[in-house]
Amino acid sequence: MERNLKEVFETAVQLSERDRATLAGLLIQTLDPASEADVEAAWSEEIKRRVAEVDAGTVELIEWEEVRAELFSPPNES
Repeated sequence: MERNLKEVFETAVQLSERDRATLAGLLIQTLDPASEADVEAAWSEEIKRRVAEVDAGTVELIEWEEVRAELFSPPNES
């Protein structure tokens, strides 16, 4: 990591969580704005595809209770 970048990072990690989140958002906004439109378009297409799969009955839907139980259960140690 470049020295200047390292100094910025070391200063940034000392900020409060809220300020780090704000800084992260501001930095992300400085990235290529065209890519944001591309991301929105890609998400729109993904949503349409998933809705079509649900409507066609080609995907297995899982109840929230089952998903929640799996998310919050301890990891399997295999």
